[in-house]
Amino acid sequence: MTPRTFSFDADAVAQLHDRYNQHTDWPNVVALDPTNPGAWAPDFLAAMLDNHRCNARLWCEEDLARRQRAPDAEIVANKRAIDAFNQARNNAIERMDEFLLLTLGLVDPASVTQPQAVSRAPAGARLNSETVGSMVDRVSILSLKIKAMAEQTQRSDVDDHHRADATAKLARLNEQRQDLCDCMRQLIADCQTGSSYFKVYRQFKMYNDPNYNLALVRERNAG
Repeated sequence: MTPRTFSFDADAVAQLHDRYNQHTDWPNVVALDPTNPGAWAPDFLAAMLDNHRCNARLWCEEDLARRQRAPDAEIVANKRAIDAFNQARNNAIERMDEFLLLTLGLVDPASVTQPQAVSRAPAGARLNSETVGSMVDRVSILSLKIKAMAEQTQRSDVDDHHRADATAKLARLNEQRQDLCDCMRQLIADCQTGSSYFKVYRQFKMYNDPNYNLALVRERNAG
């Protein structure tokens, strides 16, 4: 297979996540970063930012849902928001994978949005169980962990031991993210040469579907 020309900078993914994390209105306001150099295709960039925004909103809602003194109604609202953001997060992962597989020529274009997309991987290529979109999602989550852990290293209401512990954890988180970016870069390179491929994996989240969530079905049937 002739290597495909495709520009994908794994480190730039992490940098973009970090840049958005620093926005004072993020994640409540959705806007494309005007300082973005235009290295990303618009469709992929939109899906990547949708995914990152959902992860950021999930982070906030998960914290709120763990409050011990909040009214029950507020916790219920947090839980429902978590379900909605998680659904949207997974939808964005699938959109990233669809775009990448189309760009790499590894999927039949007519089937790419179908529940069972038809792979066009070359014979002998190794199937990678994790998709690039899911790796981008993990990089997004790690960026949120890195931001939160960095804040722990700067707290004035804790002792030196807490800050030192947070500093060590921050270094490990940065290492983990760099490892992940390196693996993502290698997977893209292997897909370009035809030695590896991945598929779009549909999550089929049933808890939000009134026709598949049996608790919702029983509630509806009960009137």
